[in-house]
Amino acid sequence: MVDCHMEFDRRVARLNKKHQAMARGYTARMRSDGLVVVKPRRMRFAISPRSLFLFIGAFFLFKGFILANLGAATYDDRLDRLRNGTAVEKAGAWVMQIDPLSQVISDQIGPVLR
Repeated sequence: MVDCHMEFDRRVARLNKKHQAMARGYTARMRSDGLVVVKPRRMRFAISPRSLFLFIGAFFLFKGFILANLGAATYDDRLDRLRNGTAVEKAGAWVMQIDPLSQVISDQIGPVLR
């Protein structure tokens, strides 16, 4: 008797989980034998990998442009002021520090700006 009750609880839990998944959307497909099978829609990322890649690329272009516009000495002075600030400013200084990719972009953009 206990085994039957445990099996029933497992089936109910499985149905509740499927019901919650179907509340977010579902798709219906007809199999070759004519049976309509309904499955919950898969969760997708809100941000596509392509848009994330483009954002990171634009960020490095921005850093390279700012570095080429200000010059390395002025850029480092401003980063030093950020490093002496609050925790958020310190995090910004770490993100905006000069890296090899930004330096290469700056070297390429620099002659165009001057």
